[in-house]
Amino acid sequence: MRALHDGWTLHQVGGGVSRVPATVPGCVHTDLLAAGLVEDPYLDDNENRLTWIGRSGWDYETVFTWHADGHDRTDLVCEGLDTVATVELNGVEVATTANQHRSYRFPVRELLREGENTLRVRFASPVEYAEARRAALGDRPGSYEAPYQFVRKAACNFGWDWGPSVVTSGIWRPIGLHSWSGARIESVRPLVSTDGPDGRVEAHVTVERAGDTPLTVTVEVAGVVAEATLAPGEREAVLEVRVPEPRRWWPRGYGAQDRYELTVRLSGQPGVPSGPGEPGETGAIRKAGEPGETGKTGEAEKAGKAGGPEEAEKTGKAGEPEEAREVPGDTWTGRIGFRDVRLDRTGEGFTVVVNDTPVFVRGVNWIPDDCFPARVTRERLAGRFGQAVGANVNLLRVWGGGLYESEDFYDLADELGLLVWQDFPFACAAYPEEEPFATEVEAEVRENVTRLSWRPSLALWCGNNENLEGHADWGWRDRLEGRTWGAGFYHGLLPALVAELDPARPYWPGSPYSGHPDLPPNDPARGTTHIWDVWNREDYTHYATYTPRFVAEFGFQGPPAHTTLRDAVSGELAPDAPLVLHHQKAHEGNAKLLRGLGEHLPAPETYDDWHYLTQLNQARAVAFGIERFRSLAPHCAGTIVWQLNDCWPVTSWSAVDGAGRRKPLWYALRRVYADRLLTVQDGAVAVVNDGPEPWTGELELLRLALDGEPLAKETIAVEVAPRSVAAIPLPDPVAVPADPSAELLSVRLDGHRALRFFAEDTRVAFPAAAYDTEVTPAEGGGLDVTVTARTLLRDLALFPDRLDPASTVDDMLVTLLPGESVTLHVTGSPDPAALVTRPVLRCVND
Repeated sequence: MRALHDGWTLHQVGGGVSRVPATVPGCVHTDLLAAGLVEDPYLDDNENRLTWIGRSGWDYETVFTWHADGHDRTDLVCEGLDTVATVELNGVEVATTANQHRSYRFPVRELLREGENTLRVRFASPVEYAEARRAALGDRPGSYEAPYQFVRKAACNFGWDWGPSVVTSGIWRPIGLHSWSGARIESVRPLVSTDGPDGRVEAHVTVERAGDTPLTVTVEVAGVVAEATLAPGEREAVLEVRVPEPRRWWPRGYGAQDRYELTVRLSGQPGVPSGPGEPGETGAIRKAGEPGETGKTGEAEKAGKAGGPEEAEKTGKAGEPEEAREVPGDTWTGRIGFRDVRLDRTGEGFTVVVNDTPVFVRGVNWIPDDCFPARVTRERLAGRFGQAVGANVNLLRVWGGGLYESEDFYDLADELGLLVWQDFPFACAAYPEEEPFATEVEAEVRENVTRLSWRPSLALWCGNNENLEGHADWGWRDRLEGRTWGAGFYHGLLPALVAELDPARPYWPGSPYSGHPDLPPNDPARGTTHIWDVWNREDYTHYATYTPRFVAEFGFQGPPAHTTLRDAVSGELAPDAPLVLHHQKAHEGNAKLLRGLGEHLPAPETYDDWHYLTQLNQARAVAFGIERFRSLAPHCAGTIVWQLNDCWPVTSWSAVDGAGRRKPLWYALRRVYADRLLTVQDGAVAVVNDGPEPWTGELELLRLALDGEPLAKETIAVEVAPRSVAAIPLPDPVAVPADPSAELLSVRLDGHRALRFFAEDTRVAFPAAAYDTEVTPAEGGGLDVTVTARTLLRDLALFPDRLDPASTVDDMLVTLLPGESVTLHVTGSPDPAALVTRPVLRCVND
């Protein structure tokens, strides 16, 4: 494809912004920012002064040169238009669009001119479009006032309880011209599965024709080839390939992520093998509609872009004339993994099973990593995925208020063994089912299910986020007065399309959901649940009252890293400072932060105290919940923390802030999501072994004084099978303290230790912190900071970003008993003396 990414300008329709340079792919906000016409919406409260952008129309225009290239067809390919667009070429309207979640292909050969051509994409205001649809169809309830459910666009773009309202427009994914002759591959939908020890690929291939030449479709994977001939006029074929005993693809922690290159070739000379083996000898061949077909083909792109996710156009380099020929030579490639996935609903539970192996989900929710998604590169995603893997995460839930993510996103998940739970883009609102939305939703779902159906990481399609709960429990029914709200999508259209296009992958109507439309959707005893009474009303110890089957959302807030907040706020840093509060979008969020400290931690006296204590409390709250839920395995089969990432600098539920800095929560996740975990629950030690080998040894139980003196000791031989949990009752001598304010419990097994205090920190008679420090240059760069405790040090933390914005530390929230030491590695070049003083080095009892 010849990219058309150069020479664009941007013009405000009927407004004061005229012909500024535009970046494609990109959006209006980033173009205006680059031109110096607006202030950065991520800084201070600039967001409030930029709402006019989403209420304006915008013209993108470029002039390009084109010369006849001898091909039969030339198409304009738009991989992403955000959102309400009219496309014009040389003054002639080509098409109108109104869906950010789709791509488009338009035939334009007859409109192209020799020499200069003018391409214009005019975007109408998405806010005004949504308001007009709302007026026409009747209002629908939602979590926010903005009419985000009335336009097929990322809902969070209109603002959320962690994100700003920056309603974008723009050409947000690549755009270009594709010339071709004879025929081309329109779509490839490989259904990949296993059959006993063998692998099976059922490749549904659709071609678009510009003539009636006989065609050959060849599919090859792992040296196995299948071939089909398309007679003149035929467009669809299904080719089956069986691979003897391939290596399986596994989620991380369960095995390797073996992948095989699948190649689909289209040519005009039937009967010529494309690789080793004789066509038809090892692969079964059939055309669409013949017996054995498991789904229809050819409709996935009927209203949008044609072509698969890794389509390779073997017709010349981008921007160069392509040699004219009567017979095409088109190729599609993708790296597939052989694995099976299903949901085990035994006992109304919810267990993800991969290759017949139950997987305890250690998940995080994923939101768009930037409000302006064109800025999210593969490198940036790789960094964020590395943080997920580093925290021992094995699943990302792509939340329904965002997007279908990029090919880089799913490719990295495939490569790293991160399972993906994909919500369809519906969240926290009643959605109209009337036109134009019924047609748009079907088109986007067909395209994206086809696009992603072959991805081994994709474990689950989910209909929506919290809309079933909203209809049942949030008072929507009375407000709807009989109007549609999305049930026809979640219980009808979406499962039908998944069954047609991706039949081997589970579909779940929404989350939370109890498994049947007649049941209360957010019942912890069935299906998936979201727990939000903790944070909104209850103390985090309330997690201990739950015995859920699967927790798909829960979380607790904490501020971003100090440097991230300092860079975003030019004024005073104080919890109640107006600009700090602007970067807190949750209702009464900062009040809940302080209330959440409860008796767990002392009331903060300064900003520095507030920052450390609320970050620490966030980490403790989420860790408390995860430890509780993991101890219940296999009854509880997974947790998905809200949330991994942020899209801008904000106080939120994230483990990694909007600048990509790890918060204390990240370090807590790494500990409680490790394969092996010790946790004290209900008078017992839960020994959690989610690894592939047995965990055996002597469990050491010590009741200690705060000065480290042993008061009681018990040892118990344990052997915990792989992927299981053992509950070891605590003997009274170690379980019952003489003085809860002056004692703690130490649990140790095979190098792992858990400490449990018998009272909340505010009731513990902590000594004033005393310790020695040593800072030395580290081999390979950075600094090693060694802290040796002279007294107990509770939740020691080091924040080197306060001295050097690029600095990081390798561990945090370490509790030391008297005489113990820890060495923390710090990257960058912070001042060594300042590194070991407040507020950079902190602990609860300092």
